[in-house]
Amino acid sequence: MAKALSANQHTLARAFSLPHSWKYTLGVVCVAQVLSAVGFSMIFPFLPLYIEDLGSASGLSTELLAGLVISAQGITMMISAPFWGVFADRFGRKKMIMRALFGGAMTLALMAFAQNAEQLILIRAAQGLVTGTVSANNALVAAATPRHRVGFAMGALQVGLWAGVAVGPLLGGVLADLFGYSIPFLITALLLMAGGMVVLVGVGEDSSSLAANSEKRRTSVLQSWKNILGTSGVGLVLSLRFLSGLARMIIVPIAPLFVVSLVARGADTSNTYAGMVMAVSAATSTLGAVYLGNLGDRISHRKVLFYCSTAAALLYLPQAFVADVWQLLLLQGLSGLVAGGMVAVPSALLSRYTDAQTAGAVYGMENSVISGSRAAAPLFGATVAIWLGMRGTFLATAFVFAVIAIIAWYFLPQDKAEGAGKSGIGAKPA
Repeated sequence: MAKALSANQHTLARAFSLPHSWKYTLGVVCVAQVLSAVGFSMIFPFLPLYIEDLGSASGLSTELLAGLVISAQGITMMISAPFWGVFADRFGRKKMIMRALFGGAMTLALMAFAQNAEQLILIRAAQGLVTGTVSANNALVAAATPRHRVGFAMGALQVGLWAGVAVGPLLGGVLADLFGYSIPFLITALLLMAGGMVVLVGVGEDSSSLAANSEKRRTSVLQSWKNILGTSGVGLVLSLRFLSGLARMIIVPIAPLFVVSLVARGADTSNTYAGMVMAVSAATSTLGAVYLGNLGDRISHRKVLFYCSTAAALLYLPQAFVADVWQLLLLQGLSGLVAGGMVAVPSALLSRYTDAQTAGAVYGMENSVISGSRAAAPLFGATVAIWLGMRGTFLATAFVFAVIAIIAWYFLPQDKAEGAGKSGIGAKPA
């Protein structure tokens, strides 16, 4: 009896550690991505209101504390993400996803019991240190997916991310209105725990790939980063990732105010229109990420990046001159569609330019760059609006997209579609 039980336990443990097909792994990670995206985005609609409700123990202004509670997590994630990426390559990418999800669950649960705004900010900073689910998911999927299908896989992950982001804020706002601020944090913690269990049970990681990295454990973290950044194309792609994140976020703090200026005659509908502008861009970006990521697998991600950034620049220019909100909605939908290709394509290019054994470090760097762009974009957008007015932010966005197009066309190495059977080491660019 004992021997049979031991054998069953051994079989079960072995099943959890075995690698599955890349499509199966992608499906499981997408489920975890949706759960985590719903959870993390649930709290955003009311974080400033929660700060006001908690009050300050130090007498700082609500406005300052509201800014700190948003930025604290991004700053600490920008610092910690590259380290977690290196650890993923050395000790297991599945472990890093579970660390991010279970660690996120713990910190989100603690936020429900914060006694003042300062405590909440400290917990948010801790959240940034221990989370980073998107980069961990990207690293595991990129390492498991054949090189010639990475664009499709990254697009699918973006669908999971944006689907969760579309649902989370609405759900969080409703729950906060019905049950108070603490309940959404606790439900988010449960969603993250569920995502962690999905990965624990459903994802297998090939231990031989980690054994092959045993030599890398004796390499310093700084040397690992130096080796990756020394690879042709990687530094440029990370720069383009920063610029694309900056371009997509420049108008975020300005768009609601701009919408109000367009619908001043019917001010009762201004909030609805502001939400629609954000929603239509997110929805079309999701569609674009899947189709254009898959297209890049076939014709070259470099070409897709160039054409998407060129189209985005051309579509943002007329937004500076719109006279009615429906014009803005239409142009935001079209620009979101092409900008969606710029979400999945840089991640796919990083996979093409590097090898699977460094996927964790590569996507850790990418996550750090994304966090930096999110921190810089609102400040940049506000500065442009002060100098050039709200309409000037659309011109600045068009300019950044044009810069991306120039760099992609003239400086990025070529990336070629690979044979269907290659899945281990990414092809180096010519």
